[in-house]
Amino acid sequence: MTGPFVHHTLGQRVRFATGDAAESLAAEVEAIGARRVMVVVGAHEVALAARITCDLPVVLVHHEVVMHVPVAVAERARAVAAEHEADLIVSVGGGSTTGLAKAVALTSGLPVVAVPTTYAGSEATDVWGLTEGTTKTTGSDARVLPRAVVYDAELTLSLPVELSVASGLNALAHCVDSMWAPAADPINVALATEGVRALADGLPRIVDDPTGMSGREQVLLGAYLSAVAFASAGSGLHHKICHVLGGRYGLPHAQTHAVVLPYVLALNGPFAPDADARLARAFGANTGLDGLQALRLLLRAPRSLRDVGLEEAQVADAAAAVMPNVPPSNPASVTIDNLTHLLHDAWEGADPR
Repeated sequence: MTGPFVHHTLGQRVRFATGDAAESLAAEVEAIGARRVMVVVGAHEVALAARITCDLPVVLVHHEVVMHVPVAVAERARAVAAEHEADLIVSVGGGSTTGLAKAVALTSGLPVVAVPTTYAGSEATDVWGLTEGTTKTTGSDARVLPRAVVYDAELTLSLPVELSVASGLNALAHCVDSMWAPAADPINVALATEGVRALADGLPRIVDDPTGMSGREQVLLGAYLSAVAFASAGSGLHHKICHVLGGRYGLPHAQTHAVVLPYVLALNGPFAPDADARLARAFGANTGLDGLQALRLLLRAPRSLRDVGLEEAQVADAAAAVMPNVPPSNPASVTIDNLTHLLHDAWEGADPR
């Protein structure tokens, strides 16, 4: 990639230390000067959050976390934040938890410190998402970018291998989409390439040794790199598809990304040879798709959209809903016909073509 470009870098502090979440979090809260902390955490991670926030001035623990952040859920969180006069939000959890914290920050301007327990990457972006009815709307706003991120690989140990794989492939999708997203440039492409290397190295190690830290640390690093690249490059075709599938049909976020990714890569790879060559080198394969498919086979990744809840009768409706959102910069020409074929192949779990 050559030629003039304008790159935008988001400013946030990142603390990366295995086993040090409580101390790192306390340091960030002290640096911000917060005195009334709202903790946002899913119900299944309340005990974990209590352990790492026990020394903080917590005034509220809010655990109504719902995938894709329905507007009504966001409004209730905003109301209790105002009621308790919170001056900082600490989110402990995956993408849905971070997303809810962002929804509160979007209207209140409260700072966020994110403590991820998955590889979703939302913590490193200024992207928010809200779902109303069957429509998921996303946007970018500086107010939702977490002020700081605390990464501790030990906090991902509760994530089963199967979900670790899906979440890691979601991060990989950020890397691939960043190669040809609307604002792709040499800087975010470089970050995405390194993200692919880290994820391709770390994910098999998690599968082989689920309690080992080295693989989980690599995947956390890869997830961060992928998210920084994605935040700069913007949302490409892959994410436009997955946001429709998630918001419209309630499909699980990470698994949906894991299934759809090879089909988008198969469509775009031949029309983006430089990007595909980068992906191939990062995977150590002949093509990007070959490398991705070899990794997916090794990881026993999710294979089809029907396995995660999409009905065959919904494929045509999904294609029609995605079409208005296809980025004009997408390398391959996208028509209702080839998009419908792509989604049907993904529904069936057919070989990407």
